[in-house]
Amino acid sequence: QVQVAESGGGSVQAGGSLRLSCTVSGLTFSSHAVAWYRQAPGNEREGVSCISYSGASTYYADSVKGRFTISRDNAKNTLYLQMNSLKPEDTAIYYCAPATRGRRYCTVVAGTGELKDEFGYWGQGTQVTVSA
Repeated sequence: QVQVAESGGGSVQAGGSLRLSCTVSGLTFSSHAVAWYRQAPGNEREGVSCISYSGASTYYADSVKGRFTISRDNAKNTLYLQMNSLKPEDTAIYYCAPATRGRRYCTVVAGTGELKDEFGYWGQGTQVTVSA
């Protein structure tokens, strides 16, 4: 049974930083791409960032590029998201999700530049609130 647990959320002022963590068990973490998604009230879920199984390749949504950094520690089965220069529009519940079907790489939808939704095993998420 795959289990995902996010942590590290909180409330910060605009311009502040947070570091999210996500531990995954029940699958071979080092063999799967993993992504961070977020969902704000009234909005659809958005793929924020993704990292390949080895960490060699990454994806960032345009909205967070240059401010967020994704990383992973395969020895600890843990995914991270360092978030700097936070903005009020970053306020959302953040989820991490391993790729399904053993996918090792992140796939971008041609034409939109969005992360292809090939992820599952959702956790409870962690709330990030950024005040102006």
